[in-house]
Amino acid sequence: MGRAWRVPRAWDSMKTVLVSAVALIDVDGRVLLAQRPEGKSMAGLWEFPGGKVETDETPEAALIRELHEELGIGTWQSCLAPLTFASHSYENFHLLMPLYACRKWEGIPQSREGQALKWVHARDLSSYPMPEADIPLVPILRDWL
Repeated sequence: MGRAWRVPRAWDSMKTVLVSAVALIDVDGRVLLAQRPEGKSMAGLWEFPGGKVETDETPEAALIRELHEELGIGTWQSCLAPLTFASHSYENFHLLMPLYACRKWEGIPQSREGQALKWVHARDLSSYPMPEADIPLVPILRDWL
């Protein structure tokens, strides 16, 4: 009989945080990145738009809400295609982050929370410093586009 796998003790009490993210893809195949503003953790790093999933909220509903709050755009659940996900342990929490692809929305993305925005070709995504959890998503997105 084989040995049973055990989760290391440090993970037993680690909080899991669910965050939804989206790769907004424009007509030229570029992806929108947002730079974390000063005063936030990981300030200066580039990430896919999105945010924490609130209690009793689906990941898709969280994205629709966050896109409106952060970028002033609207989209629909039917326009959010699940693409992949990140699972990464930071020092104080474990992040689980589904990444959706979206090609259809209403409005023009604009910074509403002081974050810089940049449209980037998929081949150039790895040139931008990102949070550790986002880095494995880049080659998947690059290959998909």
